[in-house]
Amino acid sequence: MKKIAVVSCYFQKNYGSALQALATQKILDELGVENETLNYSGIEKQIKKKKYFFYMKKMLSPQVVIGKMGYIKVRLRKKLSKSQLAKNLRLRDASIKQFEKHFRLSKTFADFDEISDYVSDFDAVLVGSDQLWLPSNLDADYYTLNWVPDKVKRISYATSFGVPEIPKKYYPMAKHFLERIDHLSVREQTGAKIVKDVCGLDAKVICDPTMMLTSQQWMDIQQKEPLYKKNKYIFCYFLGDNPEQREFVKKLKKLTGHDIVSILHLNVYVKSDEHYADYTPYDVDSAGFINYIRNAEYVCTDSFHASVFSILYRRKFFTFRRFKASYSLQTNNRIDTLLDSLSLRDRLLTNDADPSEYKDKEIDYDSVESKIEGLREINMKFLQNAIDSL
Repeated sequence: MKKIAVVSCYFQKNYGSALQALATQKILDELGVENETLNYSGIEKQIKKKKYFFYMKKMLSPQVVIGKMGYIKVRLRKKLSKSQLAKNLRLRDASIKQFEKHFRLSKTFADFDEISDYVSDFDAVLVGSDQLWLPSNLDADYYTLNWVPDKVKRISYATSFGVPEIPKKYYPMAKHFLERIDHLSVREQTGAKIVKDVCGLDAKVICDPTMMLTSQQWMDIQQKEPLYKKNKYIFCYFLGDNPEQREFVKKLKKLTGHDIVSILHLNVYVKSDEHYADYTPYDVDSAGFINYIRNAEYVCTDSFHASVFSILYRRKFFTFRRFKASYSLQTNNRIDTLLDSLSLRDRLLTNDADPSEYKDKEIDYDSVESKIEGLREINMKFLQNAIDSL
């Protein structure tokens, strides 16, 4: 039996990161491939130290400082504050942490030499999806797979650069690791362009692993009953600080009479979010995140994976941009690729959109499902070919 070690961000305090990592494990299981997710905890400090130096070098950029300040404030609040909000944030982190029970994790590793030696017995190392090739992660040099022994094959599975382009100073570094990947795929069209520009290779664009499982398959990890039963509701999952998008939701509530259920303060603390929702749960793991989407009347979000699960569960959804296009670290392109691939660009709204113009607009989900099936075939063909070559 073929044996694959998976490098993913299963540990992130982020619902989408955990779910795409779990989807990768489930897909390999279905293909009859023995697989194990490499345990990140032992080398976490080494990787974070490299990322720390990356951001220190970026401190001269006002965009980056402003963009990361909210994230830093949330981290400090969770660690140092004794407020109810801090307790709530820690409760959510603990809930997300418990979701790790779904993963088959390897032993821990003291350093990169030890992890390199460990994977030498595998047929391949697969680096997963999500934004693992962000510039900060290239500096950290974990998701590049540079530490994988030459005799072990390398596979990138719908991996994302996150950003629409990388600085030219990263080209030599990127060229080095990209040319060593035996089976190269990315999640976005912009990622394929980066690969082409950097080293002239043609990377296959395939869908995010979460889309490879059907809505019914995702029921395996969640409870059947709705988590919110009081009234019909609009589910909101906003990661960015864009109060205008919350105003859209409040207007939609007024038009529909539905409650607002919102998961707050994920990436940044947004003061205006404190009072716009009727229910703001914190003890939510990744399975609960799907449940809230599945049972909503409407979903309003700036999240890629919230958009994915809205589509899988045939919800009426509205997606907004989290970042301004001028922001150097903006990651809007993944949503563009998703919606364009399914002919759903009209679900991407501007901050000044009027909900009365959109609330009754239906989605032809039969047509969307047909497109998803096509994306699944492309994805599976890539992965099967990679496995067959081992």
